Formats: sequence, C-alpha cells, structure tokens
Amino acid sequence: MTKKTQVGLIFGGNSSEYEVSIVSGRNIYKAIDKDKFDVHPIWITNDGYFADEKESFKVLEDPKYQVKNPHKVTNISNLIELANLPEIDIFFPIVHGNLGEDGGLQGLFKILDKPFVGDDILAAAVTMDKEFTKILAQRVGVPVAEWIAVKRFEYNDKNNDKLNYDKVAEKLGKDMFVKPSNQGSSVGVSHVTNADEYKKALDEAFKYDDKVLVEETVPGTEVETAVLGNDKPIVSSVGQITNAKGSWYSYENKYDDDSTSTLQIPADIPEEIVEKVRLNAKKVYQVTECSGLARIDSMLTPDGKVVLTEVNALPGFTSISMYPKLFEEAGIPYTDLITRLIEVGQERFDHKKTLLHKHD
Repeated sequence: MTKKTQVGLIFGGNSSEYEVSIVSGRNIYKAIDKDKFDVHPIWITNDGYFADEKESFKVLEDPKYQVKNPHKVTNISNLIELANLPEIDIFFPIVHGNLGEDGGLQGLFKILDKPFVGDDILAAAVTMDKEFTKILAQRVGVPVAEWIAVKRFEYNDKNNDKLNYDKVAEKLGKDMFVKPSNQGSSVGVSHVTNADEYKKALDEAFKYDDKVLVEETVPGTEVETAVLGNDKPIVSSVGQITNAKGSWYSYENKYDDDSTSTLQIPADIPEEIVEKVRLNAKKVYQVTECSGLARIDSMLTPDGKVVLTEVNALPGFTSISMYPKLFEEAGIPYTDLITRLIEVGQERFDHKKTLLHKHD
C-alpha cells in the first residue's frame, strides 16, 4: 500500500480575513483526495496561537469557535501544540492577509526545510504590496491604474499636499479609490468622489497599513483569471464579475453567501480581449516570481484596454471563489486542483534541493 502524503493544512491567522480563511480551509479539507493525503488541520487563532488538532477540527466545523483555554494563548512562537502531529510532508497554507500572504509563514516553512503550497517568500512579499506589484507590472508593459502613495509620516503632516483632495484630483480625477498597500481582498478600501469621503477613506485605510495608495478609478468590467504552476504556468480562461448593487467588488461581495455579485465563466468578451487578459496575467505572474497559484484581477475598459488591478497570491477557496471555479471550467475539478497544487509545491521544493546538492 502506498504511503499517504501527510499534509499540514494551516488556516486562520490574525488578519481581517480570518473567517474566510477558515471557510477556505474547511472546503479544502472536505474536497482533498483522502486516498492520497492524510490531512492535519492546524488552526492559528486570532491571537496567533497554534491550536492542537482536536481544537482545529472544531473550528473547521464552526468558524466562531474559540479556544477553551485562553491562558494558553500566547503568540506565534508557541508551537508546542504541534508536537503530537506526525511528520508533515508538505504544508498547505490558506491563511489570507497578514502572515499568510506576506512571506511570514513561508519563512517558517523555509526554516523547517519543508515544501509548501503557494508563493515563495519574495513573491509573497511583493504581491502583498500593491505598489510594488504595480511597479513590476509596468516593467513588463502591463497597464495599471495611475496612483500616488501616502506614507504614515505624510498622513500625520496635515499640511501635506497628498492629503489635499483637490490637489490629488488634479492628477487622478475626482473619482478615486483609497486602499491600504498591504492588505488583501478589498479590506480597508473606499470609493471616494469628494473631499469629505477622501478624508474618511484615508483614516480608514491607515487603520490597516503604514502606506496607502490613492488610485484613479478605471471604468469598465471586472475580469479575473487564475494561474497554476511554476516555470511554465497554466492560465485559465477569463471570468467576469457583474455587481448587482454597489459601485465595486467589495469584501462582502467577494465572500458573503448573499453576495450580490454574479460570476460569469467564461466571460462574455471578445476572444482577442480574452487572450490579452491571459497574456497580461502570465506576464505579471512571472515578473513577480509567483509560483504555485495566483488570481490576477483586471479592469476591461470600454475602449478595450486591460488594466491590472490586483494580484492575489493566495486566493479564496470558498463556495463562491473565482479561482477554483475558473479551473473547474478549464477541466480541472476542485479535488484534482488541490492535488495539483500540492504536486507543484513539491516539484519546486525538489528542484531547489537539486540545485543545492549540485554545490555540495
């Protein structure tokens, strides 16, 4: 009998996307091929505590569940509860936002010398920072929305021109988005059209980060594509998002079960535009040195221009998430997609081991 691969499924964390992470973890746990993999859920609480396997199973069933021994909750360095786990062959992090997408957990896996699913440290950090993503996208000729960056020291200087709505509007137009540079999934993002909204939006965004981006609003249709693989990635078809209410694809529309957004796969757009979206996605994936997986989001303007809006290097796996739906349409069902993601993570690890051994 073939020995099953032991998978450490890590979810939770201390970000604003905590519950989404748990729901994604539950979906992956239920869908994973149990003939190939033994799955060991590892829950990181909001307080940064690694819970034991028994507690981790409980929160998978109920995302509101809390650790019963709060005095045991300390910080991320407390790994004692993992001592009873078998040897983990590969980690599958589905921790959205801070810690899981910024290179933090990836650094831990490196220290443990273990393979893992998803981006390596550099790509995780780069794609978590929206400004760095924009700069690299421009490097390979992919259009991005015009923006300015506001640092916290500038925000604290109330006389700074970057805080003056009219001055900023001269460059970006009166219709703008304000967002934390290092946050995922529309957290802390505001759509503004006047000075009062702009001030409130800056106040909100600076709750989450020390750098905030102010972007021009790009009109058009939101489209997304999914990427899978390492050096020779597979790019899915393109999905289209239609919002029944609200001006943009908000956090609630992405994740709530009663979302008013409609996902159309494949998108109802001309074939040449589909290929442009896919080509841009591949360029951005490679220039940011992504590996494993990513969802690339863009706006399709009325005149046919494709403008990058976001790279999500650890996309959601909820029941309405675009990433697994896009690959399902491409002929890779959910369970097979999970298997392939694990295989891709192992392939990258094995390749890097080979490089190291060449110099032994």
